[in-house]
Amino acid sequence: MAVQGKEQILAYAAKRKQLCSDIKAMIVEQLCLDMDPEFITDDQPLFGRGLELDSIDSLELSVGVFNNWQISLSDDDNSAFSSVNSLADFILANSDGDGDDAGTADLSGGMDLG
Repeated sequence: MAVQGKEQILAYAAKRKQLCSDIKAMIVEQLCLDMDPEFITDDQPLFGRGLELDSIDSLELSVGVFNNWQISLSDDDNSAFSSVNSLADFILANSDGDGDDAGTADLSGGMDLG
């Protein structure tokens, strides 16, 4: 039983890592940034001293999230843009669980990881 739990955790970690990579690629593509997506770290602030994005960029990122994961962000969801990790958390928390959204829906495999 412990092996099954370990395998689920490893699978979750691999899928979450892929989601973070997909988010970085979306950021670079959506904002037409002249940088390698791997240059962006998972905890780097996207606004302010991080990537120095602005409010127009947040609108573009909202469009990118909707186009890639069919998840809408409201004005109350601004904290989702704090970093790649926070955006990944938001996507995971708001995915519909059908498994078709870039392999990111319900990555917990039914486990309570939060």
